[in-house]
Amino acid sequence: MSDWTKKTAPLNTGAQIPLVGLGTWQSPPGAVEKAVEAALRAGYRHIDTALAYGNEAEVGQGIKASGVPREEIWLTTKLDNPWHKRVEEGIASSLKSLGVDYVDLYLMHWPSSTRPDDLKKHHDDWDFVKTWAEMQKIPKDQARAIGVSNFGIKNLEILLNAPTTTVVPAVNQIELHPNNPSPKLVAYNTEKGIHTTGYSCLGSTDSPLHKDPALLKIVEKTGKTSAQVLIKWGLQNGWSVIPKTVTESRVKSNFDLNGWNLEDEDVKALNSLKDRFKVCGDAWLPIKVFFGDDE
Repeated sequence: MSDWTKKTAPLNTGAQIPLVGLGTWQSPPGAVEKAVEAALRAGYRHIDTALAYGNEAEVGQGIKASGVPREEIWLTTKLDNPWHKRVEEGIASSLKSLGVDYVDLYLMHWPSSTRPDDLKKHHDDWDFVKTWAEMQKIPKDQARAIGVSNFGIKNLEILLNAPTTTVVPAVNQIELHPNNPSPKLVAYNTEKGIHTTGYSCLGSTDSPLHKDPALLKIVEKTGKTSAQVLIKWGLQNGWSVIPKTVTESRVKSNFDLNGWNLEDEDVKALNSLKDRFKVCGDAWLPIKVFFGDDE
């Protein structure tokens, strides 16, 4: 039986990304530092944050408070939409807030080059292809790998076929849970040598997913929490996961993954859920980035 808490996946850079991480999106201020510290003390070695979350400084403080050496931690952060024309400043800002010299992975958070002076508008003279060209120039001692987030097949095709693209993204971080499984997109990522990380892997707080009869049946059968079942579902489907919580008991239970696996029939049952919803859509962006073609 695999030791899931120590398991990693190879990236196209040769690096190994830990399969289970702590997500920090929508984590309340004042709670993030303790959650990061608790996670690292519990054995997590993968922490995910973003400039847009406004908590990079707290994440950095949690890392320091944990006492775990920086080189043992996989740290991911992301370039925010209004910073697409200022990639050099974006990474510098994140490194300063985090209090670190480098991140292991730097992602373009969304394929949306938003105008800083008006978040409802997109730059007329800029797009994510140009942003990626700038990201490719980031020194390796600042970002050891670069990748994307919230890219569907259509936008990945545009990016990978652009003449300025010389680096294939190491990772595509996307929303993945049984009500948004995106099998075509995951397969496309894999075909192109791009590792998939699933965010909102628990379907978000109070989501209908946690009341789904198929999930509840598996919870009852395994004696595990719904969060543990959903995390294991993602891992057994072949991607890394970054469940978010700031509750120390859940930080620990979400990492209690060794000594048991879901049976194939359980994975198939969760793969077959008919209901569909996204925790994070694109209606708030100035452009559409999801086209419903990834199922």
